[in-house]
Amino acid sequence: MEVTTIGIDLAKSVFAVSFADARGAAALGKQLRRGQVLNFLRQQPPSVVGMEACGGAHH
Repeated sequence: MEVTTIGIDLAKSVFAVSFADARGAAALGKQLRRGQVLNFLRQQPPSVVGMEACGGAHH
C-alpha cells in the first residue's frame, strides 16, 4: 500500500497514527510516544498529514 495520508490524534504522551492510500482505504495504525513522532514522520514518503488534538494535548 502506498501511503498518501497520515492522520495523527495528538495527546499528552501517546499519539495514535493512522494511514490511508490514495483511494482513502485505511491501513494498519500504530501508537507513538511524543519523542518518536518526528523521527517517524521523517521516514515516511511525502504525504498529507492531518492532526486532531484532545483537550489535554496542549501540555
